[in-house]
Amino acid sequence: MPDLLDISSRIIDSGVVDQPINRVTNELSELADDLAIVESFSHSIAFDSGEGLVCFDSSGVHTGQAVVAALKDWRKQRIGHLIYTHGHADHVGGSTFFADDAPIVIGHENVAKRLDRYDFTNNWNLIINARQFGGIPGELNLSIGEAQGGAAVDVADARRFLPSGTLRPSQTFDDRHTLTIGDTEIDLRHARGETDDHLWAWMPDRKWIMAGDFVIWNFPNAGNPQKVQRYPIEWAAALREMIAVGPELLVPAHGLPIAGRARIATVLADIATALENLVAEVITMMNEGATLDTIVHTVSVPSDTLAKPYLRPLYDEPEFVIRNIWRQFGGWWDGAASRLKPSSDLHLATAIAELCGGPAELIGRARRAAGENDLRLACHFADLAGWSAPDDPAIHAARSEIYIARRNAEPSLMSKGIFMAAARESQRVANDSAT
Repeated sequence: MPDLLDISSRIIDSGVVDQPINRVTNELSELADDLAIVESFSHSIAFDSGEGLVCFDSSGVHTGQAVVAALKDWRKQRIGHLIYTHGHADHVGGSTFFADDAPIVIGHENVAKRLDRYDFTNNWNLIINARQFGGIPGELNLSIGEAQGGAAVDVADARRFLPSGTLRPSQTFDDRHTLTIGDTEIDLRHARGETDDHLWAWMPDRKWIMAGDFVIWNFPNAGNPQKVQRYPIEWAAALREMIAVGPELLVPAHGLPIAGRARIATVLADIATALENLVAEVITMMNEGATLDTIVHTVSVPSDTLAKPYLRPLYDEPEFVIRNIWRQFGGWWDGAASRLKPSSDLHLATAIAELCGGPAELIGRARRAAGENDLRLACHFADLAGWSAPDDPAIHAARSEIYIARRNAEPSLMSKGIFMAAARESQRVANDSAT
């Protein structure tokens, strides 16, 4: 097994990422006496308390079975406790495979509300997650989980965002909860960050922190364009609180574990500072009356910050966080009067096409912008052309090419997924006409 702590120390200290840092191997590595991690789409961390295993997160439905198998190969003890750092599907969906041990399941009180919301908006969550990973909205794509080496979804659960056997918390708390298992104290602390039901765990006797998604070895997922509100201010405050307790080992749910008090403090402070500065700049401009458009195209994060191994914008990105800060404090309207009660996209695109000579002129202008490497502008014109000619295979073939180029130019998974989904929508129009 690789020495994960050695790898992370070398990457953090050198600033050079020379190998994958979030492997989906479903393999177990020991990090300390009685502490292990199973690297998966979302990791599961296990502590042998002497009175059964205490697990932090179950990974997702596609990987939970492999996670449990790895844990049982490590220690034969019963899984006595399963603690959810938060209720995202990749952290709780695998719990159905933990059920045979009947663990006590612990989470923040909002986890149950989240799971209820997932049931209420089941199809919407299937749609947006397909789009996020580049699929066509509305088409369930199971290939991602299966490609990670996990189990296929049961047929009965194939149209569920979460499997019906997902374990719900049997113990919940509001702000803070301390439990003693064996002779080990575990201090669970709630803080809003990526979610409103998030916790991090502090084990003071061992000086360990289980950080969940407060650290993801990417720029913080505080702006996801398709998901509910994130909380960058509280996120940064939680990181500052982690620094204050003085951890010597920090284990996140994504990416590599980190060892050494000074190294951990540096990483947490860098992430907190990036969020704090972004919030401060956005709020300053909002207080000056700036529109969202002006803020988005003015505020940025320094390139040297984004170059740090644990702050690269390869999943979420600062531009999306800016929009989420606006949404948290400014509502959904962006400040442009015409977009308060706008025309439909079809009506506006048809009118613009009439003015400029038709959809072919619009897609031609889109091609020209793409050739000049102005892909933002190219996509605007490509959308207008596609909306004004929804069944034209030539228009949509060109629109697809432009969105593939946009996808290939983007760094973050979220951008890549959404732009590839747009390309595939138009590919489908072009292909349907050909057949």
